[in-house]
Amino acid sequence: MDLQPEMILLDQSFTDKEEAIRACGRLLVDSGCVEEDYIEAMIERNNLVSTYMGNFIAIPHGTDEAKRFVKKSGISIVQVPEGVQFGNDDTEDVAMVLFGIAGVENEHLDLLQKIAIFCSEVENVVKLADAKTKEEMIKYLQEVE
Repeated sequence: MDLQPEMILLDQSFTDKEEAIRACGRLLVDSGCVEEDYIEAMIERNNLVSTYMGNFIAIPHGTDEAKRFVKKSGISIVQVPEGVQFGNDDTEDVAMVLFGIAGVENEHLDLLQKIAIFCSEVENVVKLADAKTKEEMIKYLQEVE
């Protein structure tokens, strides 16, 4: 998994899920993976179907129509130790780690699968949520086979 330190934000806090999704998208824009319009498509996608995956993770990504805004595959990671609510106030859909995904063709599907497998163990998500450095976070995710 090719993870770049400049694509990771640690110890963030957000007022709402939209702000958190924008942070994921901003990293993808700033690294040249996607055009600016992709961020709005990430918001739209989450409004259609929540990108909250359970186990305190969310995987914001664009709509199918937004594929035209993707220049190269990339993944951004935003750590939110206090969590950000992805559901309604009465649900437990709180994300502590967000993975922003942009994929050319189906390149990102392999990555998504690895993240899903790793994050199916809550202990692994806790490691990511507690990581103090970008390097530490990358190390955990690189252990995923």
